[in-house]
Amino acid sequence: MPIGFEYHEVDLASPASQWAAVTPSDTVDLATPCRALYVGVGGDVAVRSASGQTETFRNVGSGQHLLLRAARVMATGTTASGLVALW
Repeated sequence: MPIGFEYHEVDLASPASQWAAVTPSDTVDLATPCRALYVGVGGDVAVRSASGQTETFRNVGSGQHLLLRAARVMATGTTASGLVALW
């Protein structure tokens, strides 16, 4: 079924068209930096950017989206679960 958007440019402001469950790891990057992270069950989310910058987002609520370009979701410092990377 045609969706009517095949001629529209895809950019970072476009809705995500791909996603994957995330298993936090201190050593393994995501397949590609995401454009956002969905947090299923709230808690802290520790991330690393492609340039190596790290940050822990504290007390992220269940069902929230973090709009960021994370290259890795760290196991150390992440207490949230049900994480999904969006591209």
